[in-house]
Parts: sequence; structure tokens; C-alpha cells
Amino acid sequence: MDVKESLDQDIQKNEIKGELYYPRKCSATNRLIGAKDHAAVQINIGHVDKNGTYTNEYTTFALCGYIRFKGRADDALNRLAAQAGLMKAMDSFPHPTKMAMDGDDE
Repeated sequence: MDVKESLDQDIQKNEIKGELYYPRKCSATNRLIGAKDHAAVQINIGHVDKNGTYTNEYTTFALCGYIRFKGRADDALNRLAAQAGLMKAMDSFPHPTKMAMDGDDE
């Protein structure tokens, strides 16, 4: 008996409750991530304590292939991490070109 036959029998006996496939949603755009979106990623960001030690907790973010294709995944992940309280918002840091201009005055 192969796996498919075994699974079909379990479904018929009502031993498996609910759906077998749960589509994910992109954390940045709330788009559904289809089964054929092979560019989509799911990232688990680990929580650390004040000493920098992993606490066995994590926050999961899913990014669809569209965001990655457009080159906006880095900004989206920074925004999501800031909203979750995992880091400071990127707006609070000075812009790199402003820092470079300040250094030229010396």
C-alpha cells in the first residue's frame, strides 16, 4: 500500500480533520502565497535576551515572490521587524548619504 492509498483511507475514516494544505499569506502585502510560488520564503527570526542568547522563541514572516522580485524584501522585512518590536524603525537611523556629507566637512 502506498502513501496516497493510506492517506485516502485515513480521510475516509475521518481520522484526519481539516484541510491538508493551508496557504500562507505574505506578511508584507497580505497576498496569498500559492503552491507554485517557488520564489516565496518563510523566515523565522529568533528572539534573544539582553545577553544575546537565543530564548527558544521566534517570530515567523512569510514573503511572497512578488516582493522579492521587485527588490523590496529587505525594506519589508525591516518594517515588519520594527512593527513586531524586534528592532528600531529604520526611520530613526540617519541616512547614509547625510553621514557621508557630514564627514566631508572636516
